[in-house]
Amino acid sequence: MGEFIGQGGMATVYRGTDIKLGRQVAIKVMKSELSGDEQFRARFRQEAQSASRMAHPTIVRVFDAGDDLIQTADGAKRLPFIVMEYVEGTNLRQFIEENELSQTEAARIVESVLTALEYSHRAGIVHRDIKPANIMITKSGQVKVMDFGIARAVSETSSTLQQTTAILGTAAYFSPEQAKGESVDARTDLYSTAVMLYELLARDVPFRGDTAVAVAYQHVSERPTAPSTRNPDVPPELDRVVLYGLGKDRARRFQTAAEFRDALNLAASGTMPDLPNHDTQNTVLFSSGEEVSESDLAIRQLAEGGGSRTQSRPPVMWTWAAILTIAAIVIAVVFWLVNLVPNEISPSTVRDIPELTDVSRSEAVDMLLGLDLQVKQIDQPDESVANDHVISSDPVAGTAVNVGDEVTLYISTGPEQALVPAFSGKSQEAYTEALTGLGLTVGQVTTQDDAVAPAGRVLGVSPDIGSKIDPGGAVNITVASGKVDIPNVINQSLDTARNMLSGLGLDLTIDGQMSASTGCVYNEQLLITGQTLVGSNPQGSQLTVTYCSG
Repeated sequence: MGEFIGQGGMATVYRGTDIKLGRQVAIKVMKSELSGDEQFRARFRQEAQSASRMAHPTIVRVFDAGDDLIQTADGAKRLPFIVMEYVEGTNLRQFIEENELSQTEAARIVESVLTALEYSHRAGIVHRDIKPANIMITKSGQVKVMDFGIARAVSETSSTLQQTTAILGTAAYFSPEQAKGESVDARTDLYSTAVMLYELLARDVPFRGDTAVAVAYQHVSERPTAPSTRNPDVPPELDRVVLYGLGKDRARRFQTAAEFRDALNLAASGTMPDLPNHDTQNTVLFSSGEEVSESDLAIRQLAEGGGSRTQSRPPVMWTWAAILTIAAIVIAVVFWLVNLVPNEISPSTVRDIPELTDVSRSEAVDMLLGLDLQVKQIDQPDESVANDHVISSDPVAGTAVNVGDEVTLYISTGPEQALVPAFSGKSQEAYTEALTGLGLTVGQVTTQDDAVAPAGRVLGVSPDIGSKIDPGGAVNITVASGKVDIPNVINQSLDTARNMLSGLGLDLTIDGQMSASTGCVYNEQLLITGQTLVGSNPQGSQLTVTYCSG
């Protein structure tokens, strides 16, 4: 691992280098308190594998994950780690502390986050921990969401709200369903995104408290004030979007990231979005003459450490329980019919989108045309996917579509700036392929005699290895000619000639000849009088050198 980058509530991040592809990566090593939990390590690997299948410009790519023996202050421990795309920039938390965002910039950042969530939700992945610390802003202003799946690995191996928040950090972005310990879905991410939008507009989160439980209680039971009460510059249109996104009941807030994004774009342009108006979202229960909301009871139990309810529920609750049970059975039957019944009874007009990530453009197009589908291609830069290969598809892999439907392929044009890769041991053809994969071209090719390297072996490049080049830029290379430069050793002493010719890989013969000339000896040193080859000749050539033997 390379230099230390930073650390958070559950991991420390280092910079690293992928020696195979010559690119920088970020290595996130989880804290040692998680190392002894085998259930967490298994869940962590599973979630990282799911996240690694996502390839989108607004998502930080996951390349690898696992666990390894790492030296800590307490000795060597097996710590989980994850290898991610290295993003040059800062996270949103640091960004908003150092910059005062305009409403337009806040809307642009949240819109990009919603685009990332729309893609991940279509892939069946819920982030669960949307907050500014998990949003990266590149030097060019691009927004990227990171840490997909890690929150689930942590939350499903932590038994209480306090344990989870101790690892994940602040509870300021918790949804009501997370605070009550209920199951989460895509709408959970949208609530957290609404909290983040609130903070970007009002310069503060909607709820604060001395403890995580106190903040969670407010998420469940208290209605937030409009962002404009804290920042008068916030217009009513954005107030409306934020408050609707903070609905306590997940059925009464935004249902999809696309719906949230459309409403945000309308509000940012000055148009009031058409959203339902829900006055109250808490069900009130009666217990011992005191009005208590069902959500209040859940948080109160959490704060007190659990315990069973002693009051009886109204009969209507049993009716709803029966309805929900029947609904669950119907859903299970439908799932079985869709997923488990043999494919041969499925309609012949239905096609499943294949896995196309990292597949070449031509191959991906042929696969989709072979399935009788229409293809739309969009080129865009990507730092982790090779040039002319698929970044992602819309719909995503595994989605069932009808014959004739259109599938959009996002094709990589290579990174915005590529690093000149290493050339050691590569032939000219192999190095050319490596450059093409990065969106670069081969410039001037110069040959050079070398005693060892076979013909076509790359001996040097310009610019140097690791230099940044814009897409389409050229790299000049020097390759071995397959020949060796034989120096002229005539009139050199025998010992000097041996030193000059050794190491050239030649089939060398040194032959002594008697001579009547007194000029073939100098200072009692025998001189070279002749040689059969001089200059550039094939490697391993046979060279005969004669010298005066007296």
